Amino acid sequence: MKKFTLCLLTAILGVGLSANAQIQKGNVLVGGNFADLNLGLSGSKVFSLDITPKAAWFIEDNVALGGYANIGLKTAKDQATTTNYGLGALGRYYTGKDAEVLKHGRLFGEATLGFGGTNTSRGGGNTNGLAFSFGPGFAYFITPNIGLETLLKYNGVAGFGNTGYQNNLSLSFGFQIYLPGQRTINKVKSDVR
Repeated sequence: MKKFTLCLLTAILGVGLSANAQIQKGNVLVGGNFADLNLGLSGSKVFSLDITPKAAWFIEDNVALGGYANIGLKTAKDQATTTNYGLGALGRYYTGKDAEVLKHGRLFGEATLGFGGTNTSRGGGNTNGLAFSFGPGFAYFITPNIGLETLLKYNGVAGFGNTGYQNNLSLSFGFQIYLPGQRTINKVKSDVR
């Protein structure tokens, strides 16, 4: 995993494109993040996957509001199974051009708030109620409208069940498509004329 992360960071640092038009007012972000992928190929018979599809609308340059859904599963042979789920609102703030890490990349912060739960079988901890998360991320634009990203988030669930509060820190990787809004379409049309 360390070699993969080092290669990914080296690739990101080796290229340069402008990440401006994607995060303008009126544009739409659609995509998702993947975390905790484990296929248990080493005989441990472990399977785990966490998927979070997202959609957001840029209400201002660099500021997006939208929603997310989350579903996750972790299971192993002769072990307890853990499922997690969530549904709610999300907000993102991308740093300005003056804080650009690379010409193709932008730092951002993401926060979510909604309903969710984490439930473990065989007498494990179960919590269902208010789900929230927050943390920093980095989006690298491989084309003007497609971004690869990584996101480090603190996740919490507070509510009802035999455990009143559960939390974790997660690192996820994602793929986002930035669809142009009417403002961007009009700008392109005026530039063509």
